[in-house]
Amino acid sequence: MGLLSSVSDQLVYYQTYIKNCKNILQMPIRNGPVQTFNNLKKYPWLWQLAKVNRLLDIVTKGREGNYRKASAAVVEKIVPSLMNLLDNINANTDRLVLHEDMVPPEILSAMGLTTWMSELLGILLPIVDSHGVERYIDVAENAGIPSDVCSLPKSTMGIMLNSEVPPVNAILSSNSPCDGGMAAYQLIKNKLKIPMFQLDVPYNFYNEKAIEYFTNELRRMISWLEEHTPGKMDWDRLREICEERNRMAEYELELWEAIRRRPAPLAAEAVFLSHLWCFNVTPGDPNGTALFKYLAELAHDNIEKDIAAIPNEKHRAVLWNPPFLHFIDLFSWAEKHYGLALIIDSMSYNRQPFIDTRSEESMLKDLAHIIMTGPMARHTRGPAENYFNDMFYMYTYFDLDMILIAGHIGCKNTAALNGILREKCRKKGIPLLIIDYDLSDPRVVTHEGIIKQMDRFMENIMKVRRV
Repeated sequence: MGLLSSVSDQLVYYQTYIKNCKNILQMPIRNGPVQTFNNLKKYPWLWQLAKVNRLLDIVTKGREGNYRKASAAVVEKIVPSLMNLLDNINANTDRLVLHEDMVPPEILSAMGLTTWMSELLGILLPIVDSHGVERYIDVAENAGIPSDVCSLPKSTMGIMLNSEVPPVNAILSSNSPCDGGMAAYQLIKNKLKIPMFQLDVPYNFYNEKAIEYFTNELRRMISWLEEHTPGKMDWDRLREICEERNRMAEYELELWEAIRRRPAPLAAEAVFLSHLWCFNVTPGDPNGTALFKYLAELAHDNIEKDIAAIPNEKHRAVLWNPPFLHFIDLFSWAEKHYGLALIIDSMSYNRQPFIDTRSEESMLKDLAHIIMTGPMARHTRGPAENYFNDMFYMYTYFDLDMILIAGHIGCKNTAALNGILREKCRKKGIPLLIIDYDLSDPRVVTHEGIIKQMDRFMENIMKVRRV
């Protein structure tokens, strides 16, 4: 790497770092010293989120050129929108709604309501700090929650039991993606003592009957929200949000087409973390569209210049199941030591439709499809083939060399399917690694334990040694 390239890469890091610091400091400036002090006392997790630039360190480490720019841009998008969400802890309580991660906020935003995603902290805290949710997991288990329940709902319940949630007025949840996630909301409702609406997702949702049924569920939800909150449905505003989401999805498809190339022009967090945040936390945000447009441009620029994101790309993988929240830097480690590029993951890849905005009914029908086929749910609910079909399609479509399964011990749905998966991969001659770990708790399987599993697989199955 030349001197100019090195200087340019350092500038990318420090410019993003400074922008993030400015955005973080805006929150105490807006709220004033007294409110800020009270917030820090009531919500101690704010101290951890203030260290969000650790994420910038993780995603830029070892990356160069456009790959570094893309990774930094994702964090640069997350920080200001996170600060806007955090402002909701001081928002008008009557309009603040607690919603499950499987119930995205498009309709809530169109109704003029402010939102707080229940699982947001359970996802973000361990990404910023590996040990970020351990105490909340312990709170939940000490309250009687079984230790083998998924650590994401456990950490969410722990935060609720600790009374570290903003003063919300209503709860929106669903029966998706799993029993652990669904059951957590009864505890949350009992703790907060506020009304809750739970959407009913059909068992088998890939048919017109299911879409019709769930469209009616969304209509019931809207009526319920209008009864229990000051929100009123603004269909024109929903149309604007959906059209912006469509534009963002177009650019993401461009990015996916670009990363089919070998070697890939971008990979890892630039692909999956951008999707995780923009489509699940802030859909319909023009800044998300701008981010994906920029990512697609960086990918095309690398292709035109014949530059690989990972200079020594030797292997290409898909990650199935949720990513390693407390060890997100596993992918930069794998790039360095094995030339292993994480091309895409199951949480990002989907066959969701562009939203038809010509009528109220068409918007609700497509939103119904999108919510029913949300992350995790689209592959772990319904018949077993839902788990496999996309996986093997992606293996061929993206020209991959292996399948990595994030074998989260709290995910009973996928654990039951892994035996079938092993047999299918043997018949197809596809290298498969099922990594034992816990989604949010590094005490169950340490980072070193995850690395040892990767090392054994790469040496014994892929026949390569760590560089």
